[in-house]
Amino acid sequence: MTDSPAISRRLPTATSAHSPAPPSPGAERAIGRIPVQDVSPVVDGGTLPTKSVVGEEFVVSATVFREGHDAVNATVVTTDPQGRVSHLPMTCINPGLDLWTATVSADREGRWSYRVEGWSDPYATWAHDAIIKVAAGVDVDLMLDEGVLVLQRALEKGSYDTESAAVLTAAVDGLQDTTADAGVRLSAGTGVDVRRVLAAQPLRESVSPGTTYPWLVERELALTGAWYEIFPRSEGCHQDEDGDWVSGTFATAAERLPAIAAMGFDVVYLTPVHPIGSTNRKGPNNSLHAGPKDPGSPYAIGAADGGHDALHADLGDWDDFDGFVTAAKRSGLEVALDLALQCSPDHPWVTEHPDFFTTRADGSIAYAENPPKKYQDIYPLNFDNDPDGIYAEVRRVVQVWIDHGVKIFRVDNPHTKPVEFWQWIIADVAREHPEVIWLAEAFTRPAMMHTLGKIGFQQSYTYYAWRNDPAELREYVESLATESAAYMRPSFWPTTHDILTPYMQYGGPNAWKLRAALAATLSPTYGIYAGYELVENVARPGAEEQLDNEKYQYKDRHWADFEPGGPREGQSLAPYLTRLNEIRREHPAFGWLRNITFHAVDDPQLLVFSKRRGDDVMIVVANCDPHATRESTVHLDMEALGLPAGSWFAAHECFTGATWHWGEHNYVRLGPEGEPVHIIHVRSA
Repeated sequence: MTDSPAISRRLPTATSAHSPAPPSPGAERAIGRIPVQDVSPVVDGGTLPTKSVVGEEFVVSATVFREGHDAVNATVVTTDPQGRVSHLPMTCINPGLDLWTATVSADREGRWSYRVEGWSDPYATWAHDAIIKVAAGVDVDLMLDEGVLVLQRALEKGSYDTESAAVLTAAVDGLQDTTADAGVRLSAGTGVDVRRVLAAQPLRESVSPGTTYPWLVERELALTGAWYEIFPRSEGCHQDEDGDWVSGTFATAAERLPAIAAMGFDVVYLTPVHPIGSTNRKGPNNSLHAGPKDPGSPYAIGAADGGHDALHADLGDWDDFDGFVTAAKRSGLEVALDLALQCSPDHPWVTEHPDFFTTRADGSIAYAENPPKKYQDIYPLNFDNDPDGIYAEVRRVVQVWIDHGVKIFRVDNPHTKPVEFWQWIIADVAREHPEVIWLAEAFTRPAMMHTLGKIGFQQSYTYYAWRNDPAELREYVESLATESAAYMRPSFWPTTHDILTPYMQYGGPNAWKLRAALAATLSPTYGIYAGYELVENVARPGAEEQLDNEKYQYKDRHWADFEPGGPREGQSLAPYLTRLNEIRREHPAFGWLRNITFHAVDDPQLLVFSKRRGDDVMIVVANCDPHATRESTVHLDMEALGLPAGSWFAAHECFTGATWHWGEHNYVRLGPEGEPVHIIHVRSA
């Protein structure tokens, strides 16, 4: 828990303003012999990296053209972290408009780069002209002789293996065989084998490299995962014989881990586990008057026994926390921890670092406000008063948790702290711990959410909870899967400990099943808050959050009551969530974001989309009206499914096991009488 000299040396000084140095002005880039323009994806002009995870495919596109009528071609050139270079051929997808594309992916983590190169294709130019002229009897011998020269240049400049060199040599011999018919000679130079060799290793002339762009490749969990949120103090809490609450501990919370893992979740996310202040402590339902035994909000961090680098005594000590992390690993779970950069009035920083906060005209420290909301139990940090001190202290705190096995941080309200701070600390941590993942809890303006993604946050909460209509869901997801997919990865949460929308309050179990299924299939990463499986839908009057919010009190959910043989057996959605996560794991198509296609359906309350990854093709049909059964006809884009128009396939419904004979137009019936969602695996007919 001591400060590392290596870390200290990397801290910026006050004169640096904690920002990376701006790029030096350079000369205008030469356009190149073969112009390369409009490369995509590019983040902020290439000053920040495009992001993907290992194995994730995405499309690189560019406009590549040249003067006149000679053939032009294009290549994506990638460079891996070890400096190895690969060339991927591009395809012009709209001849005449010069848009070239290629699908790229990376096979290892690290900092990659890519560029697009335009180049003259003398073989394609010759083949095009020769086929036309020889057929017309124009300049026949001249065209055949020019073909010989082109192929000889290819042999001289290329490094072909023996088999490929033999193919080109035979083509030269065939073109020069004056005893043969002109058409036979031409076929020797334009045959399938020749084109195959020159497609794999073309004769590239006037090569014009475009700008090189950074590309950050991260581990799969940065894109794909299922999260489960808990308040550790509630797991194992109970009331004693006097009716007083006894807190759960890391040890009792660890007893819950096998059940979470059995439902198929990948990450267990812990709300803050630090000491909680007593000054202005909040009582039940965010009241201003806490009783002597009310636990307070875990977001009011800090007390006499420590701050962000300490554990609440009720939960246990460091051995207990380490035991929890070890138990999570045994269950196949990673631990995510809330990083909430705010303090209770009792936090040690208040006396040790008073410059970390804003002092008002009357000498008091300003508490947090979001008018009309007031958070009297929390002091926000002021990064402008002592930036070096705050940077150093937060970096030290983060290292404490990394050293105890935490590799994921869910950051509370990052949009209320300077963006340049997040850029610095994420990059600084990544130097030694590139595996660390940061999730931004930023329900805020799009510009801020997007910028947080650009500067380093691997994932972000989204507006999903408030997107309930099929049309708005489609528009939102299409934007996430295209415009911002190169830098912002969405995490879909139907509810959180702070969010309970009217849709979830009044939609009943059907709404809870529907929203979990959509979150899990629309987005590669999704999460639920503990109690979701119990449909905890009663809101505090006048607020979009649960009544008796767990943030201010203990909550004993009596999990055993819902197990087989318990008094409430069959009343939990746990089996539904388990099957949902099984489907996600069985079908890798759901692990990507950019592979989504929406399909037409007659009823506007239904949403239909597909995801395709290699041979794995999935279709989701969802009734977004939780109150009514709806019947409609789905109209599928067969090409998007990788199927020919007019064909048929076996539609295997993953929840029920039923299989139907489907084609382009299909009848569906969904709603409270049955299931709100079909998740369909496309199989051979």
